[in-house]
Amino acid sequence: MDIVPLLDWIGEARVGALFGLVTGIVFGVAAQRSRFCLRAATVEFARRRMGPSVAVWLLTFSTALAWVQAASLTGLMRPDDARMMAVTGSWSGAVIGGLLFGVGMVLARGCSGRLLVLAATGNLRSVVSGLIFAVVAQMSLHGWLAPLRDRLARLWVTEGGTNLNLLHAARVPDWTGLALGLALAVLALAVARRNRIGAGRLVFASGVGFAVALGWVLTFTLAQSAFDPVTVTSATFTGPSANTLMFFLAPNPVLDFDIGLVPGVVIGAFAASWLAREFRFQGFDNERNMRRAFVGAALMGFGGMLAGGCAIGAGVSGGSIFVGTAWLALFSMWIGAMATDLLVDQRGAVAQPA
Repeated sequence: MDIVPLLDWIGEARVGALFGLVTGIVFGVAAQRSRFCLRAATVEFARRRMGPSVAVWLLTFSTALAWVQAASLTGLMRPDDARMMAVTGSWSGAVIGGLLFGVGMVLARGCSGRLLVLAATGNLRSVVSGLIFAVVAQMSLHGWLAPLRDRLARLWVTEGGTNLNLLHAARVPDWTGLALGLALAVLALAVARRNRIGAGRLVFASGVGFAVALGWVLTFTLAQSAFDPVTVTSATFTGPSANTLMFFLAPNPVLDFDIGLVPGVVIGAFAASWLAREFRFQGFDNERNMRRAFVGAALMGFGGMLAGGCAIGAGVSGGSIFVGTAWLALFSMWIGAMATDLLVDQRGAVAQPA
């Protein structure tokens, strides 16, 4: 894909932001219509149910794997060029940050990506929680919490100055990732059929995975054509949320993929909810839920930055290119979320009538 004329017309920074905007819109529409949510999937799994949320998450993850690995095989992107693969990864950060993020998304009743989608549909709880998430993420990146994050991340890191590519480490053929994605997609469709999920929701669930692949391909294409260095990345919401917040607060802001991504998700989710007549304002039910959401958002902000990504960034985008620490972070998120649902929500529901 030749984007040189576009670069000459509007410049590299604006093209990066435009690519982020397009990726975000696709993600926002697909996530809103499919009701994609890792928290809901982990809660169903913790309660021994392979329900519709598990089916949607599996289909999203599997189609992201399939699309991204197909793009890699055809030369449309190179996983080794991705920033999260090209830099040193943190095993300790993946475990500790993943656990904290998993706890936080159950308390906040949604991961960071889900909060952003819900905020665009009029959910004021998610607006406030999302702001807290972004502030704590920024504090963890450059603020007061940065020394603690750095100390925890350095406890156990990957060797060689780069992250671990699981496919290379396992010494399997290049097509293995695509085959795994297709196999998981078949499993997802089987679970979806058992739960009688409509074709429309399944299409949009796969659209979330396609948005992840789109982000990888677009940023890789830009990196190949741009004069200045460009970060090869895709959909993630920990760093971009913090960067978008500072874009509107700091002097001399710089446009890039992240700055276009977050507004794109808002635009896409808002348009989808408005056209489906699902847009409506909602607030906190009570003080307890408000405190719970604030604590959860703060844990996700710190945990996501420590883990190297959120449920989307590490869990789907990083997982789709087989980043070792991303898969460990995703596993830790599942464990943290399931444990929190068991110890907080399930026990609370049993104790409440008594």
